[in-house]
Amino acid sequence: MTLTGDESSSRRPRRNSAGLRRDLELLEVLGSAEAETAGGLGVVRVAELVGRDKGMVSRTLATLAEAGLVSRDPVTQTYQLGYQLYALAARTLESRLVRASVPYLRRLVTATRETTNLCVLRGGNVLTIASEMSEYAFRGVGWLGVSTAAWQTSSGRVLVSDWAEEDLRRWYEAHGHDAAVIGPAPGLREGLGAAVPTSAGLRPPAVTDFTSLKSEMRRIRQRGYAVVDEEFETGVVGVSAPVYDFRQTIVAAINVSAPKPRMGAHLDEAGALTARVAAELSAQLGAPSR
Repeated sequence: MTLTGDESSSRRPRRNSAGLRRDLELLEVLGSAEAETAGGLGVVRVAELVGRDKGMVSRTLATLAEAGLVSRDPVTQTYQLGYQLYALAARTLESRLVRASVPYLRRLVTATRETTNLCVLRGGNVLTIASEMSEYAFRGVGWLGVSTAAWQTSSGRVLVSDWAEEDLRRWYEAHGHDAAVIGPAPGLREGLGAAVPTSAGLRPPAVTDFTSLKSEMRRIRQRGYAVVDEEFETGVVGVSAPVYDFRQTIVAAINVSAPKPRMGAHLDEAGALTARVAAELSAQLGAPSR
């Protein structure tokens, strides 16, 4: 019997993918608890764990290092998972986050009739990666693709609210004076500690130093959401709640922003609703119930 082209190709053995499997095996070893505890593994130890020749393992690790998938400490000569691997994973997570968040953001728009956003942390800034706009002509601004100073926004404060105090301190020292927004944004505050222009005059911002930042973190953890009242932009209020992943780590924040005349008197109600919706999105991402 003569096989057709399709049948022949379907029965033909697949090309050997052992090389890829061996590369992945090295990455798994470098992602192990032993590697994490030791701060990296040397070639000899990696070769022992995978049961392969030391020279072959060394060459493979060097190739992976060139691609940024692993990194080599020049002092200890040990290898760790590389930043490029984390960058790829982060982009994959954010893509999943955006897809998963759409129905939740739309539910919030339906419930509040205000603009909703999904935000992630980028160093000292918050980046909006998804938005659903209010149907009002006069509405909160859409920030899709725009970076804003994390310390100044409800979403930014939420994104660092589960950090240890020392990590928070280092982050504050590095970013506590970041500009309000990346790019021109007339009317927004320019520096930490400046008076907040509000519809009723001027008042101090909620966060002016590390002590007030810690106090704000406590309020966020107690309430389950953060509030800003004309701190970031005159006439605009907002609430944000954390989104957790399967590790119970905050990976994003859901934000609702609106003109103060419409939502200013209902910030706690909006915050509690946003926290409930964020918890449902967290559950979809595998987070255990809190």
